[in-house]
Amino acid sequence: MTLLITVLAASVATICWYNIKAERKLGTLALIYWGASLMWLVDAVAEYIEAGAEYFDQAPAEMLNDSYLGLTVVALGLVIWIAVLLIKDPAGKFKAKSSAKAKK
Repeated sequence: MTLLITVLAASVATICWYNIKAERKLGTLALIYWGASLMWLVDAVAEYIEAGAEYFDQAPAEMLNDSYLGLTVVALGLVIWIAVLLIKDPAGKFKAKSSAKAKK
């Protein structure tokens, strides 16, 4: 479920990045999610090699835990993306406010 959720988030972020060419650094968000998806893909392959066909037979509680983990990764990716936006300030809103305060 973690892989599915992060691939879905990465796909949505990539589609938004492609269609909305605004200065919101959506490419950064897409890269964060694709990196997480790649991480979960490697984890799934390693676990499949170890467990075999039993990998696909998960208990509902395990699937729920994986879903929570996937949603947590998506939320953490959003938090990191917002931090990048605040630090880089692509629209220059913080620079404009700080220069306006300096002129007063």
